[in-house]
Amino acid sequence: MADFMLKQDGDESVDIVNLFLVPNFSMIAFTSLVEPMRLANMIANKTLYRWRIISRDGLPVPSSAGIEVSPELSAPELERPSNIVVCSGIDAHIYQDALTFGWLRRWAREGSHVGAICTGAHILAHAGLLNGYRCTIHWANLDSFVEEFPDIDVRAELYETDRDRFTCAGGIAALDMMLSEMTKKHGPELAAAVSEQFMHERIREGHDDQRLPLQARLRVSHPKLIRAIAEMEKHTEEALSRDEIAQRVGLSRRQLERLFRRYLSTSPARYYLKLRLNRARTLLTQTTMPVTEVAFASGFTSASHFSKCYRDMFGRTPRAERRGGDDEE
Repeated sequence: MADFMLKQDGDESVDIVNLFLVPNFSMIAFTSLVEPMRLANMIANKTLYRWRIISRDGLPVPSSAGIEVSPELSAPELERPSNIVVCSGIDAHIYQDALTFGWLRRWAREGSHVGAICTGAHILAHAGLLNGYRCTIHWANLDSFVEEFPDIDVRAELYETDRDRFTCAGGIAALDMMLSEMTKKHGPELAAAVSEQFMHERIREGHDDQRLPLQARLRVSHPKLIRAIAEMEKHTEEALSRDEIAQRVGLSRRQLERLFRRYLSTSPARYYLKLRLNRARTLLTQTTMPVTEVAFASGFTSASHFSKCYRDMFGRTPRAERRGGDDEE
């Protein structure tokens, strides 16, 4: 992973970042990108960064929080931007707009550094701008992205830079990405001062984990239980038997059952089933994969068994989940 640095044109001493907002863009990712620039300017007592809000048609764009942000320019008015960042949210996987894809491709041809935060990698991928590039995306969208774009090199990084492309997993990872940029371009003292304003105690590297460690997520510390759950998370498509999981972590099946009951108040089978069904739910809501393929990708060999388990867990069938409505009587 190369260091993240914004592109500067000519003798410009100010970095200009153009933020292309997609409806329902993530407000936390957006502010985590913009606010570090504002604070850097304030602390340095000079303009180091400028940003412009861009929308498809020059109209205000609603965020994930329902707050509308007014643009400075419409996309057709933006000429040869140094840096363009796609800001999107939970609906990016269904965003299909030929004009947007065309503008992004044109800006890339003209030499812009093209990036995306949160789920924006979906939009860059649909535009064909990640072919042959490394990228990242929010962990909750990683499985569906891999299924939809199996040939793209996507990684579970906080942020990823590859030549003139950069992607960020979203959330406050955008803050870490900008602090990295400030460190390289303006020195660690400025980056530390900005970080302290956020009460952000550590500037994370791009390759740091997106998610909390299993111990912190589950609030358990038994090493063999953690290893067993890690095995389950690695094998959601080709499900392991309980005996196989127990063998891999050096336990008997009965010992494995006792650990799950003691620390998680459930059985290994129930925990594993919930894990696989949550993966299925992600694929149903974030991809257009046929329901049968979703079943197989979630470790089920029978579509009917998958449908029954799904309804028992979530109160609706997989097809109803895909439609976004309740089952018909």
